[in-house]
Amino acid sequence: MNQCRHDRTTPDFLPCTVSQVLDWSVQKIEHVDARALLQHVMQVNHAYLLAHADDLLSSDHFRRFSKLVWERIKGVPIAYLTGLREFYDLTFKVTPAVLIPRPETELLVEQALAKIPESRAMKILDLGTGSGAIAITIAKHRPRSHVTAIDLSIDAIAIAKWNAQNLATGNIRIVQSNWFEKLVAGKSFDLIVSNPPYVAQNDPHLQQGDLRFEPDVALSTHDNGLACIRYIIATAPAYLVDGGQLLLEHGYDQSVQCRDLLEAQGFCNIHSQTDLAGIERVSGGSYYAENLQPGMQ
Repeated sequence: MNQCRHDRTTPDFLPCTVSQVLDWSVQKIEHVDARALLQHVMQVNHAYLLAHADDLLSSDHFRRFSKLVWERIKGVPIAYLTGLREFYDLTFKVTPAVLIPRPETELLVEQALAKIPESRAMKILDLGTGSGAIAITIAKHRPRSHVTAIDLSIDAIAIAKWNAQNLATGNIRIVQSNWFEKLVAGKSFDLIVSNPPYVAQNDPHLQQGDLRFEPDVALSTHDNGLACIRYIIATAPAYLVDGGQLLLEHGYDQSVQCRDLLEAQGFCNIHSQTDLAGIERVSGGSYYAENLQPGMQ
């Protein structure tokens, strides 16, 4: 039986089956990563790999796969190698220009959807949209509402627009802006959501795992990771309708500070929600004009 033989200095290889090439790769990277990369290269699903375990790979597939394996060994995230990431119930294009959507951020989407009636046309704002995962998911699940998505990065805006078009999302507007800067002033949004940078600039986690490859500007900020959160909470009331709500994702140890900032800014009905790991991950509240009573929600 032939055995796969391949390294970075040897361009040729003996014929390899699907199972053989997976056996070779799992000696170097995690099995789930190897399978995902091979499925990506072959454009097949897991069931196909199982059913065709004894099929020979083409030389092109083998070379492309082995190149991705070496990149993964360096630590490059799977999402950047495949260019895809599943989030909620959709699949998004991702590149190193945007953060990789994470499962814990689905909590922010769940909380947002719970506040948007399916029968009502609400105006939603997503700040720091990146790939557009949050904004597009909300827009797809609440087609009567209109979503505005903001990001400072021109490259991120291009990815978000591609995802919106690819996912046939017609009720979304994607705008390049530094937070609220290019929005027309006025209390017009029923709900503002954001997953802003919230990692402290000197946090050692920034030099570990996938974070090493993700855009720093979308991950970290000063004021011990609270600068963007503080700014959004302070500015959001000018853009919320009376009784409008703000929801923020934040760090594992920032919920108390977020609630204090919301209270200091005049928000009411302040709350925090835990993710699947039991960590308070999303905080928010409602904002009313001075001439309205907080109970009139």
